[in-house]
Amino acid sequence: MLYINGEWVQSVSGEELEVINPATKEVISKVAKANEKDSKLAIEAADHAFKAWKSLPAKERASYLKEAAASLRKSIDSLAETVTKEMGKPVNEAKGEINLAIDYLEWYAEEAKRVYGETIPASHKDKRLMVLKEPVGVTGAVTPWNFPVAMITRKLAPALAAGCPVVIKPASATPLSAIKVFEAFHQAGLPKGVANLVPGSASKVVGEMTRNPAVKKITFTGSTEVGKKLIRDSADTVKKVAMELGGHAPFIVFDDADIDKAVEGAIASKFRNAGQTCICTNRIYVQENVAEEFGKKLSEKVSQLKIGNGLEEGVAIGPLIDKEAYEKVEEHISDATDRGAKVLCGGRQAAVDSQDGWFYEPTVLHGATDEMVISTEETFGPVAPIYSFSTKEEAVKRANHHQYGLAAYCFTKDLNQAYFMMEELEYGIVGINDPIPTTAQAPFGGVKESGIGREGGHQGIDEYLEDKFVSLNIG
Repeated sequence: MLYINGEWVQSVSGEELEVINPATKEVISKVAKANEKDSKLAIEAADHAFKAWKSLPAKERASYLKEAAASLRKSIDSLAETVTKEMGKPVNEAKGEINLAIDYLEWYAEEAKRVYGETIPASHKDKRLMVLKEPVGVTGAVTPWNFPVAMITRKLAPALAAGCPVVIKPASATPLSAIKVFEAFHQAGLPKGVANLVPGSASKVVGEMTRNPAVKKITFTGSTEVGKKLIRDSADTVKKVAMELGGHAPFIVFDDADIDKAVEGAIASKFRNAGQTCICTNRIYVQENVAEEFGKKLSEKVSQLKIGNGLEEGVAIGPLIDKEAYEKVEEHISDATDRGAKVLCGGRQAAVDSQDGWFYEPTVLHGATDEMVISTEETFGPVAPIYSFSTKEEAVKRANHHQYGLAAYCFTKDLNQAYFMMEELEYGIVGINDPIPTTAQAPFGGVKESGIGREGGHQGIDEYLEDKFVSLNIG
């Protein structure tokens, strides 16, 4: 079903999307498939709701976010099962994602009450200068499949808190999770038109968003290629854009680091969601005198990770999302081994009892070089290539990707070295001895071709606000 103007409705065309479980390749559900007509109806509903919603006191807007958060908290187990069935991540990881989604709702419920303007000292005695903060307007949001709950609330919560109605197009692979999030807002009594859900054709639904002048902002999480297209498509109506795009995160380990903690950190960063996250490490750089030790310990730990259907007890590695993702992993490993990399563990299709999904063994490669495809292209799969380096200057030079700049990680006990890496790494997020830095109260986003704008923290709500300067002459 689509959610438009506070009601659950069928699509105009009557078409449906099939939802496939990547662990079994079975169709688990069908949902309404929106097109440009549905998208236009949702935009019209949001536009109609804008004036009343932005005029509502912030405390009242916040109450809806809190109610939705409470509703999601009551249904964590069932929602986590839905996430696992439609995109494959282990159910405990899914629960962690839902808790993060709730954090975003609760954080921005509070931030809604802290949208402050300012007064400016005037240069003339008869003038009073002020800056007002106003919502940008109707927002079109496009969310990915790998975090189908958290990415919705990370966009929806600050937009609603700021006073912006939203039309969300979730990933076609994971509409069921999005529907459950919107059920929580429906139960909270959110006013009609304030939040609308239109799963369906990306070209048609999002095409209407970028063309329609009523939409004042586009926010997108996904590939850099698609992000660039959305920026171009939004230019004709000069929309405000926020883009959280691709990444190619380096993970740097110095010889003074606690190697065991660095190994655990690499696993947490690389193999979460089977390597299908935008901030998971793609390149592991280890100082040459500890590279062999690190590789041995990492491969020993990785080879013990349980692979299987995410609903099963103890599973750490679920399936890849589809055939295309599986084939990309195969291609990157093949290219690396052809160019001299050694497989320390994994490197082949995983055999999982009674399952026919897109499973691939978590893989560690030793002796990776900068010429390999895996060194420049985002793999989005459970493959950890290990490179060696000599000095911190060399590590920084190789770690700073020419195109991407989303997240980077460094393990060291040397405070001076840590500060050097913090300042020299060209990334929007840097984790020092921390492989999982994401949190609701901190800004998330990249530099270079990894994105524009920030989500999370107080910076996240600023993305949905415009500054209005007022000069008042009282003479």
